[in-house]
Amino acid sequence: MATIKDIAKLAGVSPAAVSRILNNDPTLSTSLETKQRVIEVAKSLNYKKTRTTTKSAFNLGILQWFSSKEELKDNYYLLIREGIEDFCLKNSIQITRAFKTDLNYMDVLKEVDGLICIGKFSKQEVNNLLNFTKNIVFLDMPIDNYQASSISLDFHHAIYEALDYLRELGHTDIGFLGGVEYVGDGELVEDERKAHFISYCQTHNLNYEEFIISGRFSIESGYEMMSELIRRDSVPTAILAASDSIAVGAMKALSNYQIKVPDDVAIIGFDDMEICNYTTPTLTSMHAPAYLMGQYGANQLFAASNMNSHAIIRAKMPCTLVRRGSSEKKGA
Repeated sequence: MATIKDIAKLAGVSPAAVSRILNNDPTLSTSLETKQRVIEVAKSLNYKKTRTTTKSAFNLGILQWFSSKEELKDNYYLLIREGIEDFCLKNSIQITRAFKTDLNYMDVLKEVDGLICIGKFSKQEVNNLLNFTKNIVFLDMPIDNYQASSISLDFHHAIYEALDYLRELGHTDIGFLGGVEYVGDGELVEDERKAHFISYCQTHNLNYEEFIISGRFSIESGYEMMSELIRRDSVPTAILAASDSIAVGAMKALSNYQIKVPDDVAIIGFDDMEICNYTTPTLTSMHAPAYLMGQYGANQLFAASNMNSHAIIRAKMPCTLVRRGSSEKKGA
């Protein structure tokens, strides 16, 4: 029996486009010639529609760089995946999910029509995935390889906005608590936030070198990094943390040493997770549109498949500063 994929191969279009043409989808934008070609191929193959045609026409793969256990601890990546899955649910798209820590993740994904990769991947891993499928989008990581689309955050504008705000509050000694990540065979992933922080401080002649330290993206590491600065007697008047988890750990360390936030040290986190509303004081943070990133990624992949196109896009999503108690001026 002929299938959607058989028709797509002969007609030179995507399986998703075939399904929408055969189901008279009025929202599909394609030429009359293409529609006629698909219909003619379907007739020549004696194709018969089934009730599951629309639902199973497109299978979207999700590859998460974290393990399932790690994902539960990181709301940022969880929100990206939820954005993808909500889009798929709304558009009746089948989902196949895998984690890079799974030994057989490539086998799990072998039937997908397109792939979204969430998180960080080494250059070799990117090349391997591009050999696996060209219909691919990387989320949360800008890709040097011009065969792949990517959607990531605009760290340059975000860091500059946060530091502009701290300078407006009168801070000139500003610290940065960052995280170090590795992928593949120990390949270091450079944190753009740190690079933009250094660039800004150098441009504006800010004292920062003794206040910059890197660890992991966790509450425990944030606590350890802030404690080290305190022990060194190198505590700036403001801290910019690369994640909310790091910022929360730093706030705990400051509290243990009776250093007040924001009176003695102002703190800004990054991501704007729900926990920001429940710290004392509440945590100022750069809002990262993780859920929308997932939605846009799924939409890009699905649209490219419908158009039978592999046009590459590079998108940077803006972050916005959410001001809360951890950065307020005295008496504000």
